[in-house]
Amino acid sequence: MPTAEPPTGLQLAASPGPLVLRHDVALLDLDGTIYLGSEVIAGAAATVAAARGKGMRMSFVTNNAARTAAQVADHLSALGVACSPDEVVTSAQAAAQLLQALVPAGSPVLVVGGPGLVEAVAAAGLQPVERADAGPRALVQGWSPDLSWALLAEGAYALAAGLPWVVTNTDATLPTPRGTAPGNGSFVELLARVSGRHPDAVAGKPAPPLLQQAVRASAALTPLVVGDRLDTDIQGARAVGLPSLLVLTGVTRSAALLAAQPHQRPTFVSTDLAGILTSHPAVTGAGDDWTCALSVASLGPPDAAGSHVLTLRRVGAGEPDAGPGPPVAPAVMEDLRACCLAAWAAADSGRRWHPAGGLVDHLDSLVPDSRVSQAGSAASAGPAATRPA
Repeated sequence: MPTAEPPTGLQLAASPGPLVLRHDVALLDLDGTIYLGSEVIAGAAATVAAARGKGMRMSFVTNNAARTAAQVADHLSALGVACSPDEVVTSAQAAAQLLQALVPAGSPVLVVGGPGLVEAVAAAGLQPVERADAGPRALVQGWSPDLSWALLAEGAYALAAGLPWVVTNTDATLPTPRGTAPGNGSFVELLARVSGRHPDAVAGKPAPPLLQQAVRASAALTPLVVGDRLDTDIQGARAVGLPSLLVLTGVTRSAALLAAQPHQRPTFVSTDLAGILTSHPAVTGAGDDWTCALSVASLGPPDAAGSHVLTLRRVGAGEPDAGPGPPVAPAVMEDLRACCLAAWAAADSGRRWHPAGGLVDHLDSLVPDSRVSQAGSAASAGPAATRPA
């Protein structure tokens, strides 16, 4: 595995050729990247198929601990995304590996979670139990739509007894078609408040174990982490020293991307998963102007409050300013990339800044309003709240 890279300020690298030809394995997040809830994101299935056709292998990496690898593969296949169980790596599997280093083989382990976590613990040669008085040697906790007060109470009893505590992930929320719902991190915080303790180990993104396991399982030499969240996918990639592609089909919007701290800045950015099939143009800086092809993002002089205004313009041969109007397709990533570097440069130099009026709305408009494939919707009926990333 690569060693962890320290945050070094500016990110976004250039790729003169398509990413699919530079990386042998895509470590793909699921919810917000491949699907939203129970519906496939438009173009995602075709992109995965096209990438496979060019020789890139897929590893579907999820913080979801509720489902087994086979269930994840079945769900993806139903959405039209070809997948086999051995291409799936879950936070439940990563948590089970952490447990193997904490307790002897065959030890009872209290599982506060769903079937995916139970299966992973058993597959690791440990004995899943449901009660704190059944002699467990450790506690493992993961999200499940059926998580009950009674099982959470068993977790509290186990923590009071001082057992080691491993959690699959600490995502506070998960997206559903109806809105934001509590994620595993919210239930972890509940037990932390009750017990006065904090987890001894975390398996899922942004912690390193899940991505490290995905790299090992796929035998990747030049992996690329792909996801929609700065605080899990991108921060996790930075933590293990891997390049990353942020897609804007899920949680992250342009305002958050422009304000990203160094440890959450992606190597590449794209409106959707098709970014793995494309090249990524360079961004060059000259003074307070950052240029990506025909897009120029600029920081103006400080205003009365000492804040610099970030503006965007399009330029071309013979025309000093093409304006920030609706861009042609190649301009989408150019606008995003130029604005990111200008905003990050300002932040890294300690300067306060704010976007010009309408700039954030313009950048958000680059992501199609209809991000979900209707064909995928028809093929994937089911309870959306059971589909965390």
